[in-house]
Formats: sequence, structure tokens, C-alpha cells
Amino acid sequence: MSDVLVGALTVLLATNPPAALTNLVLEKTGLAVLQTRTNDPVARELQLILDADDAAQEEIDRWIEEAEPEGDPGARLAASTLRGRIQQRIEPIRNRYREFLSAHPTNATAHLAFGSFLNAYGDEPAAIQSWERARQLDPRNPASWNNLANAYAHSGPVTKSFPMFEEAIRLNPTEPVYLHNYGTLVFMFRRDATNHFKCDEQEVFQKAFGLYQRAIALDPNNFQLAADVAQTYYGWRLPRTTNSVAAARAELDLATTAMKAWTNALSLAPNEIDREGVQLHFARWNIRLGRLEEASRHLSTVTNEAHAVIRKRLEKTVREREVELNRTPSEATVPRTPSRQPEAPDPMP
Repeated sequence: MSDVLVGALTVLLATNPPAALTNLVLEKTGLAVLQTRTNDPVARELQLILDADDAAQEEIDRWIEEAEPEGDPGARLAASTLRGRIQQRIEPIRNRYREFLSAHPTNATAHLAFGSFLNAYGDEPAAIQSWERARQLDPRNPASWNNLANAYAHSGPVTKSFPMFEEAIRLNPTEPVYLHNYGTLVFMFRRDATNHFKCDEQEVFQKAFGLYQRAIALDPNNFQLAADVAQTYYGWRLPRTTNSVAAARAELDLATTAMKAWTNALSLAPNEIDREGVQLHFARWNIRLGRLEEASRHLSTVTNEAHAVIRKRLEKTVREREVELNRTPSEATVPRTPSRQPEAPDPMP
């Protein structure tokens, strides 16, 4: 999808922040019980709304995939048209949720589902209200606590997220998404985490890593989880020592462990963009070790424009390090950068 379309849809389509994640499926965790309550007319009515919600989301996802390609002169108009189509498609479902809740205001599951619907289309304040109501009505449902923790991590105050994730995990300690989300919160909001846990930053990294490890034990084939675990190694501090040999060995051991984690993530990557993203991390660790030719080899495998800005930045670092080592950069050791350089966020800390 073109950058124009992406920009135009951000108001409608929720984009989760680094700390909270990608858990729309989990927002509906607790709703599967409806599938078995076929004799309950209220549950059947709500299930029909949920089915319509899912069908609309699938159709909207298909529209986005089929959107005008980048560079097309009609892309801006297409974005406006698509935004209108999405509004038209979701408005009847929004009304069905409201009518159901008007008739059944104490139905916690409906409030939970409506919150997920609102959040998916960019209305986070209203989603928070729905999830808070669901939590009040059924405080034993961990999905409400998880969703609220995600939302407060996004919009603040972040301090509310810590006890909410902990409650979600207490209520369902075997749900890997809760552990994953909480680990990401701890990792990304380290200063808040030091205050919450009353510990130093290095202990915070260890807590995040521990949460990730628990999640991986429950969901070993999750690429995003494996990548987040590998990311934590950027934050590990090496022990202080005046022994240069010991320091070099510790640095090598850390890099080796980190690259093993990235190798595991690479084996789970679902698509080429993610696989190339892992190659950037291999390059970064090799730069850190001074293995510049190896770093350049990894960078040469990255061709997707989604990674162009980061690749260019790392290529520049390689050239600078080569100059420091009195080596002349050449096309053989520094890959050429694609001519088109779209703006993209840096996923690395």
C-alpha cells in the first residue's frame, strides 16, 4: 500500500505503539464461550454481531491490500474513497453494538467486544471506556485487564499498565500474549519499570527477558516474540573490567548469544520483509564486533524499500568504521543503496 494510503487510514485503522502491541485476537479472548452457548438467545444475538464484525474486518483488509500502488497519480483520491468505504462498512456494525448494549447494558462480553471494535478503527478513548465497563462488570476476565494495559501504555498514564498486566497474568498465567505484552512494556518503558519494581535498569532487562522466556515456552513458533527476545540483548550491560582480553571475550559472548536469538527469529520469519529485517540486526551486531565485511554481506541481502533508511544508516556506519581502520570503502565491501529512500521508522533501539 502506498504511503498516501497509509497516512490517510491511520485515523481509522489502529496502529499499536511499540509497547503494546499486536493483540486484537487477544482482545476477543474470552468471547469463544459464546460459541458453546447456542441455547442462549442473547449470546446468539451477540455472536451474530461478532461474526459480522469479523467479516467486515476481513473485507476491509482485502480492500487495503488491493489499494492503489505507490506512485499512482490516483492514490490520494483512492485513499479518500477507501476511507469513505470503510466508514460505510463499519457504521452498521457500530450501530448493532450500540443497540445490543442499550438492551443489555450489563453484558460484560459485549462491552469487551465493542471496545475491540472501537480500538481497531482508531477510537481509543471510547475503547477504554468500554473495556473499563467490561472490567467492572466481570473483573475475572483477563482480556479486559490486558486490553486496558495496552491502551494505557499507548495513551498514558503508563504506570497504570503495570498492575493491569500483572492482574491479567494472575488470572490467566498460561496466555503467552499477556506475558509477551508485559515483557514489551517492561523493556520499552524501562524508567517506569525501575520505579514499579524498585530496581535498577539491568534488573529491568532481566525481568523483561524472563517474561519473554515464559511466553516463548508457551508459544515457541511466534516470530514477533522471538524477535522481541533478540532485541533485549541490545540492552544488556557487560561487566566492568580493566582486563581487555576479558572485555573482548564478554563482548563476543554477548554478540554470539544475540545472533543465535536472531537466527531463531529468522527461522520463524513469515515473509521476506521480516527476513530482511533480521539481516539488519545481523549486520548491526557484526559492526559492533568490527566484522565489517560480514556486516556488508548481510546488508547486501536487504533490498526491500521498507528497510532502505536503516540500511543506508548502517552502510554509512560501515564506511566510517573502515575509515577508522584506514581501509578504503569499495563497492565490493559496501553494497549500493537503492535509489529510492522512503521514510520509515527505525525499529531498532
